[in-house]
Amino acid sequence: MSKFTALGLDENILKAITDMGFETPSEVQEKAIPILLEKDTDMVALAQTGTGKTAAFGFPMLQKINVGSRTTQGLILSPTRELCLQITNEIKNYGKYYKGLNVVAIYGGASITDQARNIKKGAQIIVATPGRMKDMIGRRMIDISKIEYCVLDEADEMLNMGFYEDITEILSHSPKDKSTWLFSATMPREVSAIAKKFMFEPVEITVGGKNMGAENVSHEYYLVNARDRYQALKRLADANPSIFSVIFCRTKRDTQKVAELLIEDGYSAAALHGDLSQNQRDLVMKSFRNRQIQMLVATDVAARGIDVENITHVINYQLPDEIETYTHRSGRTGRAGKTGISMVIVSKSERRKIHTIEKMIQKKFVAKDVPSGMAICEVQLFHLANKIKETEINHEIDAYLPNINEVLEEFSKEELIKKVFSVEFTRFYNYYKKSKDLNASVGDTSEGGSEDSVRYFINVGEKDDFDWMTLKDFLKEMLQLEKDDLYKVDVKESFSFFNTDTKHQELVMNFFKDFELEGRRVSVEISKDTGRGRRGGRDRGRGGDRDRGGSRGGFKKRSGGRRDDRRSDGGGRDDRRRDDRRGDGEKREGGRSGGRKEGSRDGDNSGFKGRSRRKSDRPNNSGTGGRRRRN
Repeated sequence: MSKFTALGLDENILKAITDMGFETPSEVQEKAIPILLEKDTDMVALAQTGTGKTAAFGFPMLQKINVGSRTTQGLILSPTRELCLQITNEIKNYGKYYKGLNVVAIYGGASITDQARNIKKGAQIIVATPGRMKDMIGRRMIDISKIEYCVLDEADEMLNMGFYEDITEILSHSPKDKSTWLFSATMPREVSAIAKKFMFEPVEITVGGKNMGAENVSHEYYLVNARDRYQALKRLADANPSIFSVIFCRTKRDTQKVAELLIEDGYSAAALHGDLSQNQRDLVMKSFRNRQIQMLVATDVAARGIDVENITHVINYQLPDEIETYTHRSGRTGRAGKTGISMVIVSKSERRKIHTIEKMIQKKFVAKDVPSGMAICEVQLFHLANKIKETEINHEIDAYLPNINEVLEEFSKEELIKKVFSVEFTRFYNYYKKSKDLNASVGDTSEGGSEDSVRYFINVGEKDDFDWMTLKDFLKEMLQLEKDDLYKVDVKESFSFFNTDTKHQELVMNFFKDFELEGRRVSVEISKDTGRGRRGGRDRGRGGDRDRGGSRGGFKKRSGGRRDDRRSDGGGRDDRRRDDRRGDGEKREGGRSGGRKEGSRDGDNSGFKGRSRRKSDRPNNSGTGGRRRRN
């Protein structure tokens, strides 16, 4: 306790710390708390998830506010309702010896009138998600004109989810002379920009390095063919019998699908994503905390509120679109001084991302093989042996021992051991005895794909609002291919290139033989270039001299472009207030502001819905090659 005393905390907080069993402050707490207690200042603190950031800003805020006043003095903004509730509960626990303290959580998916009623009772501290907070300020249900302290927690995630405008609007209703404390795991450009706009000469503290991974987490990757991804996941689970893990997928659809497959195969699993109601989420998280669920399959946004002890593994079933998100994922494990493992299942086309992440987190990944079936049988056998060894004897069985001995008296000790262990071993042996090797050969993995591949030229590009990711998704949807069947996607201003294995050549060429995208002919030709050059370099093949000709056909760029089409699909700015009432944090479940949202990735790929048609389906009055106006 003396170590916390040295930070300058008062008796009420020290008593609460004792009750919670905290003994030693974390690095971010040692660095931040004395500064925030000593003076009113702005601060930017960079520290990984799970390093005690809530206490780092919660202790000073509690000590500096006037609990005797009913005026709102502190505002804490967080990206999701789960994290909002988590912070609220922690602040209440820290301040339980402050008589009259009222901490209120404000978030979507709950009664706005009940929340307003709790505010009117006098809330010294409000913890809120940006969407619901902005809504309540607009309705004049909350007054933050006299706040003295504002915390932006998980600032990088709030900006990734598109909350920049909401945060700007909220802070415009607060005093200019307040102290703003920004806490973030990573420091992308957007976080730097918000610090410059809303803060005055902030003190900067960094735990570890900028964007670095947690010290106690080791990183592994497993290279498999895309079609074997789920089988690899099962083997990793079977090879770690005591696994207690979070499995990350990019989309809500994939999250639900993987969880259902695991449950069908007999694993203790559940899904956590934005389509679940708040009550369903609460039930899933309660079961996970109680370890009734061994594997929680989650999207990145839904997992932002997960603060569960002793998670042994994080499994990246798919890598995130934004590599900074990997830091948040891996931070779910290796908390509070414990060690953890972050596993990544990658296909050849994704392997290059591993090197990018290594540079960001300043840690090396270890390339490992997916365990063979027989190796898993051995692991499970010794796991059972240790489980039997550590099992406490229940003496209620004593009364039944005579009859049990009578049944088993003909067997020797060695035979009994074989029979007991065969119960478990046989199950795994029968399943894995004919299992194949799931490990993909490395080969040329710098850009993905196989040696036996075809490179194509297509006459759409950046001016048609495509980048490599949206073009890849568009082609995947149109051709009904798997994501990893398309690779080396290279988008230029007015044309692009992509590769598939040779076996898909006939499908690609036949599909684009007579294809239009809203009135414009889209043509695909085979390129002479192999695509092995640097991404973004000039193509040396057939399309290299077609830069000026790629835009023929009057394909005019519509105001707002493709991003407007995606927004009209549910979750754009016009619908934010309505979405926030359903639940903050779900409206942009998969990308930076302005980027591709999960909603358009989930289901029918609706960002492209209705945009394409075969020429044979086109009505006679459709025009002369220009882009048709949509009704």
